[in-house]
Amino acid sequence: MPIPLHEGRQIGSGQATAHILSGIVQMSAELSGPDKPDSLWKRTRQIREEAIRTLWFCTAIFAVVAIFFILFFLVKNGYPIFEQIGVWNYLTGDVWNPTGAPPAYGIYPLIIGTLLVTLGAMAIAIPLGIAVAVFIAELAPARVKEVIKPAIELLAGIPSVVYGFFGLVILTNWIRISFDVASGETWLAGSILLGIMALPTIVSVSEDAISAVPRAYREGSLALGATHWQTIAGVVLPGALSGITAAIILGLGRAIGETMAVIMVTGNAGVVPDPLWNILSPIRTLTGTLGIEMGEVAVGSSHYHALFGVAVILLAITLAVNLLARGILVRVGEQHTATTGATRQARKGRGETARPYARAVLGIGTLGLLAAATDVLVAAVAAVTLFGAVHVRRRVSPKTREKIVFGLLYAATGIVLFVLGVILFDIIYNGAPALSWEFLTAPPSDLGRAGGIGPAILGTLYLVGGAILFALPIGIGAAIYLHEYTRGGRITGIIRAGVDLLGGTPSIVFGLFGFAFLVLYLNLGVSLLAGQITLGLMVLPTIIRTTEEALKSVPGSVREGSLALGATHWQTIWRVVLPPAVPGILTGTILSVGRAAGETAPILFTAVVFSRRFLPESVMEPVMALPYHLFILATNVPGARENQYGTALVLLALVAAIYLVAIRVRNRYQKSIRW
Repeated sequence: MPIPLHEGRQIGSGQATAHILSGIVQMSAELSGPDKPDSLWKRTRQIREEAIRTLWFCTAIFAVVAIFFILFFLVKNGYPIFEQIGVWNYLTGDVWNPTGAPPAYGIYPLIIGTLLVTLGAMAIAIPLGIAVAVFIAELAPARVKEVIKPAIELLAGIPSVVYGFFGLVILTNWIRISFDVASGETWLAGSILLGIMALPTIVSVSEDAISAVPRAYREGSLALGATHWQTIAGVVLPGALSGITAAIILGLGRAIGETMAVIMVTGNAGVVPDPLWNILSPIRTLTGTLGIEMGEVAVGSSHYHALFGVAVILLAITLAVNLLARGILVRVGEQHTATTGATRQARKGRGETARPYARAVLGIGTLGLLAAATDVLVAAVAAVTLFGAVHVRRRVSPKTREKIVFGLLYAATGIVLFVLGVILFDIIYNGAPALSWEFLTAPPSDLGRAGGIGPAILGTLYLVGGAILFALPIGIGAAIYLHEYTRGGRITGIIRAGVDLLGGTPSIVFGLFGFAFLVLYLNLGVSLLAGQITLGLMVLPTIIRTTEEALKSVPGSVREGSLALGATHWQTIWRVVLPPAVPGILTGTILSVGRAAGETAPILFTAVVFSRRFLPESVMEPVMALPYHLFILATNVPGARENQYGTALVLLALVAAIYLVAIRVRNRYQKSIRW
């Protein structure tokens, strides 16, 4: 029998209910008769509650401290180059040649290269991403959606070094042959690859924004005689425009911060394309420069400080982008809350509060004008100019236009799934022959051309395991404090901003911070421990966000019932709130494991070596890791094609399995838990 809850909600008969009921029963027994005197017992409980609250506050403030330390060490190490040559000369100098005589430290070509490859990536990712999001939210049947969404999420889970390997082997060769150029390592290759990598972010956030538009708006539009496409173009997309904008900005930040893929496919020439629109010119990005040069520079030299100056500029750009996206998403949330409230009041028939809703519905009467503008916008976004022309629009009926546009949406979704299929097929088909027990367990030999990847697999697991052990308690504690102990205020805003900024920090910047602070300042050296802490910092925001979302899924009335029985705040959290939130926390942990296992840039300067026959005997020794092993095999070891593909397949299978487990846990949790 379901238990009625506040506001008409019910707890289902799943495991969450059993956990909650058992927790309440245990607390009732504990609270029924304390052995200590009443005043002493209350004082003890109060002290314990304050201590626990302080502990969780310290974990929450850790993200702010981490981002402060990152900024401090980057600026500290980058400041000498600004003082030496001046900020303006550093930013506008058109030659980057730190090893020349005399050396030149102008990052203008690097900034231009970063902007060009990012703009090219967005030109690919925005139309495809929004088209796929519209298809998933508005057109896809439930069973099709259950297939497409995990497929898009799988795109997000493919490690960047695997993308880079695919781009280096397949994409650059295709460009070289198709355009008859000497090398396919070009701006175009980088943009195509980054566009594919930014797609999952744009699709996911845009789909959420489109789905958040109230259903009543769609019904009102259709009731006035609009077609499905006119409703999407004139009502749904304008209503979701802020969320779509945030998705684009987040995708932009993802592209700007990528390191390994651009190193492998862009040619890494520090020149400005001539002419500027020459997409077949090689370029070099800010992240690529850090990844290529940091491992070989003398500590304390001008070149060393110049690279940290590059990191400062990169971090400033990405933080600005992510702050902008965060502000837009917060505003979208406020608008959605206000809109939902207005819709509810309209349904109650209150004229004074129904006016915003009524105006929205009556505004559909201008659907022709709205569609005229938004059709052009969406057509441009979908990279289809055919329907942007006025004379074509006048000659095609709304029903015909709807069929054609829906066909384009299906085609865009097909393109994305085709790209995913090509990547997976190429890796699996060419990597499967390399797989054997010896390959999976033996150490490498002949510079990786022979032997296996056993130490690299175990080294990756060591790195990931240590990172999770470091980040999980801090992340869960921070989420508990943010959701259970505070409801707003300046301190909470600062903490949330710190978490968001930490989450938006490029992975290569984590690597530089780990190198400057852990390897050099704390004298940990290139070691397993330094890599674990660096990866832990990188996945910390993911754990905080997913844990907080899991805590939000537990109804407030459950907490109220526990507190009404006399339980303390912490007893309520421990016995009643956390048990049903465990599946969500587990999902976030699994996603963090997947991301940590596939990252290369954070461990590039902190933890890894290319070849090692034996496992480390302590955390102070370096290790092998699959992503770094694949990067070196692909870029520095000729004649190792079979082992390259075998390593890529093992890494892809490992990360994909982790993400599929997370998706499975999430889906099972959503079906079994009903509030």
